[in-house]
Amino acid sequence: MTIKIIMDTDPGIDDAAALTMAINDPQIDLALVTSVAGNVTVDKTTKNAQKIVRFFNADVPVAAGAQQPLIKEFEDAARIHGESGMPGYDFPEDLPKPLDMTAVEALHKYIMESDENITLVPTGSYTNIALLFSEYPEVKTKIDRIVAMGGSLGMGNMTSAAEFNVFTDPDAAKIMYQSGGVPIVMIGLDITMKALLTPESLTKLEHMNEAGKMLHDIISNDGDKSEAGSAMHDVNTIFYLLHPEAITTKDMWIDVITDGPAIGETVGDIRGAYHDGKTNAKVAVDIDAAAFNKWFLEEVSQIKD
Repeated sequence: MTIKIIMDTDPGIDDAAALTMAINDPQIDLALVTSVAGNVTVDKTTKNAQKIVRFFNADVPVAAGAQQPLIKEFEDAARIHGESGMPGYDFPEDLPKPLDMTAVEALHKYIMESDENITLVPTGSYTNIALLFSEYPEVKTKIDRIVAMGGSLGMGNMTSAAEFNVFTDPDAAKIMYQSGGVPIVMIGLDITMKALLTPESLTKLEHMNEAGKMLHDIISNDGDKSEAGSAMHDVNTIFYLLHPEAITTKDMWIDVITDGPAIGETVGDIRGAYHDGKTNAKVAVDIDAAAFNKWFLEEVSQIKD
């Protein structure tokens, strides 16, 4: 049985790795990719999504999305992902054209016309999701759940309080978490900074196959790494979909700070003290990092050149 998903993304190195898994795993049916401004500008994130789709000759449509956050001034992460967003590998240039509709229009169309409910997997800012829910609230009845990379219960990676995806468009994140009616899983820094792709795993990728070489080359250019390994934040969404048993979650209420020095912070009601026992998200709090590395290598090894 497959899981039908739509990825809303801002490639980005780890987004590219997540797209690789979503395109190639037989248990995932990737129906649509929508782009958003985030790691780099939306023209680049759209092109990068097209590059991954073209690399695998996948029959997956791509639609270009929001160029900027709802209210906040746009600030990219080119210092981490490079000016192009996916440096280090020469991708084909004969790219498929994006759909002749906006990401929000495409999301509405593909969700409403689907013969089964869709899982939304946003791995960039949530601007497109917020616009979708504001313009077409009826789509909520056709969404199975949202598995979103972003947020943190502790320290951020953009500021001391905020994780990058939420910081990029906190107003959109607030709309998404307060939307109601759609289950949300928050895949945040609490696990993505534990499940690093180790240097040993990265070395194995290079000689595995052409997909492995591509991932090795772009991940080697990732600024989000340490001696312990490279943070593959967005890939954890796909890992969760396929192996939820390897990730521990806790139900809680998530609030999003939209101004002031803590802008972009996701505040979890960890003690259940402030919302009358209500929750609006399953929050990932722990992960089997060894299982993540093993799975990552197995997924790539099965991709045929």
